[in-house]
Amino acid sequence: MGAIMFFQMGIGVPSTAGAVSLWSEESHNLFTDHRASQVGDLVTIIISENASTSTSKNSSNSKNGSQNLSAGIGIFDFLSAASASQNDSFNAKGSATNTNTARGTITATVVDVAPNGNLIIEGTQSIWNNKNEHKITIQGIIRPDDITYRNTIPSNKVAEATVKFDGKGPLNAKQRQGIITQIFNFLF
Repeated sequence: MGAIMFFQMGIGVPSTAGAVSLWSEESHNLFTDHRASQVGDLVTIIISENASTSTSKNSSNSKNGSQNLSAGIGIFDFLSAASASQNDSFNAKGSATNTNTARGTITATVVDVAPNGNLIIEGTQSIWNNKNEHKITIQGIIRPDDITYRNTIPSNKVAEATVKFDGKGPLNAKQRQGIITQIFNFLF
């Protein structure tokens, strides 16, 4: 035991040495969870939506009626025999098919945290191309457990989701009906 103490003293270890951390306050901890969890945090939504609807309707209605009136007798002999009939028929057929696909990514901000811990998110992305604006907006509620380690979440995991794809500019204006056509469509 004496030899060990002698050896430690011989090295000259200062008695006032303090512990120094290898991690400074500014460094990022490798073991910290970087997923969104509070107001102001960002989370990336991976939009991959496919919607398809198909409707087909057939309607038919018909009505037939006939009336016969015999010739009058007695004081009503001036009435001659008469008959009347009516036919009414209606047929209608219609069908509609609609398929939509939306793909992309958008980073949203956590705007509120619900009492149960779910995160309310909102995000808008605006892309300008040749004086045309293409805008993606998303709103909804996400569960923190559904957020991946990369801080992403698929759009099918967003509850009460509202995803809008809007646009404005010369190209989008040409794709709308004119005002006169809109008035005629409204009236007729």
